[in-house]
Amino acid sequence: MWDFSISKAFRIMLRTAPFLVFRVVVYFGMAAALVIVTGTGAGVGYGFGAFGDEDFQASSAFWGGAAGLALTAGVIFFLRDYTLYMVKAGHIAVMVELLDGRSVPGGRGQIAHAREVVKARFGQASALFALDVLVKGVINAVTGLLGGLMSFLPIPGLDRLMGGLQAYLRLAVGLIDGVILGHAIRTRSENAWEAAHDGLVLYAQNARPMLANAAWLALMTWVLATLVFLAVLGPAAALAGVMPGDDMAGTFVLALIFAWAVKAALIEPFAVACMLQVFLRVTEGQEPMPEWKGRLTRASDKFRKLGERALSVAHSAGSGVGMQT
Repeated sequence: MWDFSISKAFRIMLRTAPFLVFRVVVYFGMAAALVIVTGTGAGVGYGFGAFGDEDFQASSAFWGGAAGLALTAGVIFFLRDYTLYMVKAGHIAVMVELLDGRSVPGGRGQIAHAREVVKARFGQASALFALDVLVKGVINAVTGLLGGLMSFLPIPGLDRLMGGLQAYLRLAVGLIDGVILGHAIRTRSENAWEAAHDGLVLYAQNARPMLANAAWLALMTWVLATLVFLAVLGPAAALAGVMPGDDMAGTFVLALIFAWAVKAALIEPFAVACMLQVFLRVTEGQEPMPEWKGRLTRASDKFRKLGERALSVAHSAGSGVGMQT
């Protein structure tokens, strides 16, 4: 049914427990900030609304909370480089080493070790973020390329089916781009752009089994996140009851924030541990195929840009100028 071991993924989670704790602190800290600022905004709006009637007060509380939520979400958005660099890529780095049978430090030393590995492979956080954007673009292109090939089959309604399937598979892009970053770390290449370039070709060569496994994991991930959302509706309702504004809207938002934090902190790394297993299994002994490199070059401008950056870094390294830019 799938090409990964759930028990092995759980063992990896246990052995990277320091990173799980770190993820919980980071993502639940973000969730707490969202709740506090949203509640403060609702309170300010509610107080301002006292100058009008009840409908105006309720509306003011809603818009105050919405403003607080948007403000905090904007700050989190601008911190995405840091979370990718320190949290996601760092956790992937220690997962890769464990899958290769190497030992990793325990405790806080694990996080420091991961930071050094990520810095050695990718340089600054901005470079890793730029690389990740290109990788995601290429993965989307591969998904679209497969859909284009399928559309030539003379099956009634296949175009609508493929449209829905592609929309669903795009949910798994966050899992697959983590795998490509893992490949770039695993190769220990000084040119992360070139390693990611080759990793994307290997992914394209094996896109069907990779996407099939990603589809299962995306389903598991969202089912678990939905169960968490339903489980916390009661506590969220109690908390929303002491906040000004619409209790139902507050309950929904608070439960959604908590479910997102659990998904990002605990569920997604488990799914990435599974996808890393799949990638290592299906690409074992393979080399990037020139025909797939040509297909991706024609299909994706981001793949071409990635290749250009890889050549630029290789030229700079040959000239004795820095590693990553």
